[in-house]
Amino acid sequence: MRNYIKFISTLLMLCSIHVSALEAVKAVGKMNIDGIADEVSWQLAKWQPIDKLIFGTQPSAADFSGRFKIMWDEEQLYLLVEITDDILFDQHADPRHLYWHDDCLEVFIDEDGSGGNHQFNFNAFAYHIALDNQVVDIGEKNADGSDNFVLLNDHITSKWRRSEKSPHKVIWELAVRVYDDSFTMQMQMPMQTNTQKKKPQPVKLSLGKELGFMLAYCDNDGSKEREHFIGSVDIQAVNGNKNLGYINADVFQKLTLIN
Repeated sequence: MRNYIKFISTLLMLCSIHVSALEAVKAVGKMNIDGIADEVSWQLAKWQPIDKLIFGTQPSAADFSGRFKIMWDEEQLYLLVEITDDILFDQHADPRHLYWHDDCLEVFIDEDGSGGNHQFNFNAFAYHIALDNQVVDIGEKNADGSDNFVLLNDHITSKWRRSEKSPHKVIWELAVRVYDDSFTMQMQMPMQTNTQKKKPQPVKLSLGKELGFMLAYCDNDGSKEREHFIGSVDIQAVNGNKNLGYINADVFQKLTLIN
C-alpha cells in the first residue's frame, strides 16, 4: 500500500511538471517585428494563456485578457502577445520611474534555467516593456545602496498595434535577445579608459536548450497604483505573496526549444 501511494505521488508530480512545461517551435523564415503578425511561422505555434493572478484582484475578461505564442531561432526568442485591455494607461513619462504602476508587459528570462535570486543582479532578467516600447530591469545597486533601474532597449525589439475594431485587441510582437548571467552594466557602458572590454553578446540559441520563462502584464485603468498583475505561471505564494518573479527565477516555468 505504501509503495502504491508513493507511485501515485510520483505520477502526480510528473504530471504537474509536464503541465507546467512550455515548448517553443523553431521559426521558419524571417520574423518581422511590426505588430502585424502575418508570418506563416506563427501558425506553427500554440496559444498559451496569460490568466494566473499574481497581484491585485482578478480582472473581468473585458478589463484584461491575454494570450501568447513563443518561437525561436539561433539569434532570438519571438513573442506574439494578444491583449484585450479596455484602458491603456501610462502615467509616468520616465520609463525607470514606478513603471510597474503603468500598463506594461513583463518578460522573464533565465538563460540557463538555473533559477535563484536575481533581484539586484543578472542571474536572470525581468524585462518591463512599456507602452512606448522602452525596456527596463533592476540592475546592481548604486554605490549609495539605492535601487538602480536600467534601460536595456538593445535586448528587446518591440512593436504593437491596436485594432480599430471592438474589443480593440493589442497585437504585440517582440524579439528577445537572450543574455547569460555574465552580463553586467559595466560591460554595457562605453569605455572611459584604454582598457578594452568586449560588449556583452547574446547567446546563440540551439535545439533542445532549456530556459526559465514567464510572461506577465501589469494592468492599471487610471489609479496611482497598478490594479491587476496577471501572468502565465501559477506561482505558489510565500507568506501570501505571489509577486516573486522579479526576485526569484525559481518561479519561472521551463521553456524547451524544439523543431
